[in-house]
Amino acid sequence: MLSGLPARIAVTALAVTGLLAAAPSAPTPPSAPAPAAASATAAGSPSAGVTVKMPAAVADRLGTDRAALVDAVTADVLSRSHDAEGLAPATAVGKLAAEGRKVVVDVRTVSRDWARGVAYVEASRARHGAPEGWLYLAHRENGRWVSGLEGDREFADQVAGSPLVGAAERRTMTAYAERAAAPRARTLPLDAHAEQVSPAGAQANVNGLLLPWMPDHYMTLTGGPHAHDSGSGYWSALDFAGGNASGLVRSSREGTATSMCGAGGGWTRVIHPGGFSTDYYHMRNTTYYNGTSIARSALLGSIGTDTCAGGSATGAHVHWSLRTYDANYVGQYTWLNGRTVGGWTWWNGSAQYSGCGARLGVTACPGTALYNRTG
Repeated sequence: MLSGLPARIAVTALAVTGLLAAAPSAPTPPSAPAPAAASATAAGSPSAGVTVKMPAAVADRLGTDRAALVDAVTADVLSRSHDAEGLAPATAVGKLAAEGRKVVVDVRTVSRDWARGVAYVEASRARHGAPEGWLYLAHRENGRWVSGLEGDREFADQVAGSPLVGAAERRTMTAYAERAAAPRARTLPLDAHAEQVSPAGAQANVNGLLLPWMPDHYMTLTGGPHAHDSGSGYWSALDFAGGNASGLVRSSREGTATSMCGAGGGWTRVIHPGGFSTDYYHMRNTTYYNGTSIARSALLGSIGTDTCAGGSATGAHVHWSLRTYDANYVGQYTWLNGRTVGGWTWWNGSAQYSGCGARLGVTACPGTALYNRTG
């Protein structure tokens, strides 16, 4: 975790009359605006029961409009969450709460009629897996907030015009939002363990993505391709631990990085040029990023067992996942099968976690140490 952070950070709470901002006893430094956990909302709103994170300065700037912003983002999150699909907001939040899981809306920055932050649905703590999460932008139009979650059309449109998105980040995000997923040979269920890819897909260009540590060093593969949440979905994730990389987790390529759980949390997302992003979970000693431009192999943290947004971890490792968008601008964790990352081409096994990587006639299955290669 980051050291030297202020002991007291701004918190917001929702009461029957709306959001109430608690003033901090010490200012939050601009380099690490990390809000602490918040409380539930007023009954009857779409965000009732949702956890809200918001610095006092942001809450003050939003004034009485902050409840409407949180409601708008919450409604989008619950409409996109696999675990809330088809449920009314109150029912969805209640179902997740019964499983010990929170829905979190983190409002980090506001400027006039714009807001920006992160929202996520915690993973089940009953199994190894990772949460659902999105960057979002929101714009107040004709007196109402219109939110866009990373991956939908509203988000792509808002990236183009929001003053909260820098020029370099805008270029990366725009390219990402406009990229369609590479074609597959045929359509299969999301949980199909032996998904096949077309010859073009087998050589799918991931634009030089590395594995999550320094080139020419090694870690041990502890889990082959599996679903990001260890449930259904494309097998997009790999687990790594140990090796001679000193346990240091690094970005697979340059891009813009965001600490999804806030400062000290073990989950970081990096959006890369060319249509892909990567997630890194369970880390400790993390560097705080908030839409920050970073270089390839930038330090993100160390392997760990952090579960800031749910899931579980029985030993120190990094849970690395590959993401992209489909042709309808819907963000998703995407298939690894047949794709080359860090010089290794990854193939699904007969079950989750059992798949392997191949390189120059060598096959690396779980338990194998493998070097991170640039070509």
